[in-house]
Amino acid sequence: MKIGISVSSSHYVEDPHEGARNMIERARAARDAGLDSLFVGDHHVTPFPYYQNNVILARMLAEWGNRPFGALYLLPLWHPILLAEQIGTLASLSEGPFIMQCGLGDARQGKALGIDMSRKVGMFVESIRIMRALWNGETVSESRYWNIKEACISPVPSRKVDIWVGATVDAAIERTAKLAEAWLANPGLTSNEAGEAISRYQQYCAEHDRIPTAVAVRKDMYIGSSSEEARATVQPYIEKGYRGISPEALLVGSVEEVAAQIRSLQGQGYTDVIVRNISTNQRECLDCIHRLAEVKALV
Repeated sequence: MKIGISVSSSHYVEDPHEGARNMIERARAARDAGLDSLFVGDHHVTPFPYYQNNVILARMLAEWGNRPFGALYLLPLWHPILLAEQIGTLASLSEGPFIMQCGLGDARQGKALGIDMSRKVGMFVESIRIMRALWNGETVSESRYWNIKEACISPVPSRKVDIWVGATVDAAIERTAKLAEAWLANPGLTSNEAGEAISRYQQYCAEHDRIPTAVAVRKDMYIGSSSEEARATVQPYIEKGYRGISPEALLVGSVEEVAAQIRSLQGQGYTDVIVRNISTNQRECLDCIHRLAEVKALV
């Protein structure tokens, strides 16, 4: 079972330098803890500080090193040529493989960016096709969404970019099985829901004769010095309705308890768990990341 981290890009700070420092420190802590992969998210037109993925990830790589890394992209919000170029450049900064996590995005962001999100599924599928072709060194034309004419890019990644799709509803899970190298399960899934969802994904992979490179799940976590400390720390976040996620879906507890929860996910067939800090306190976040080294030893 591999344990990676998605470092939060949201930081409610008065000085924007502080939020950037937080992310850099967390990347360094993830390296020191021996985590298997590093990611950042994707969000746009926010009223609070949100550090944009390609820029901050390039800086974080200086701390992370040559293990797998990547970012989430809400594909309909990006022009596929520009994104393929950005990823080609990012991939050249490290010997580690680049992993593109991707999703659809929401109507609010699409409206603010002037994008017709009623076409988002088609844009999503076509964007993946275009970027794969560009990374293969091909010349691409496309007339339905972006009016692309004989485009090619350089540099291209020297290693294959794996695409992980975040999908929740049944039709999207089947589309992922057909389209992508891997599936990224929703962080809001409880243990029973995670088991049911992976069974559906595995069924669709079998139907379409696909063997995924990974079966990943995102999980929000807090690892305490003890079970009691962990639950006391997380309780205020839960009382505020933390991200709309059921408390049963969170990884919360001591090192031993969180390791047991991750082993349960492994038993269901997941190969990767991508954790995200629940706490917004930098010291607590760093302590949790460091404790992940102990969790890995038990898993």
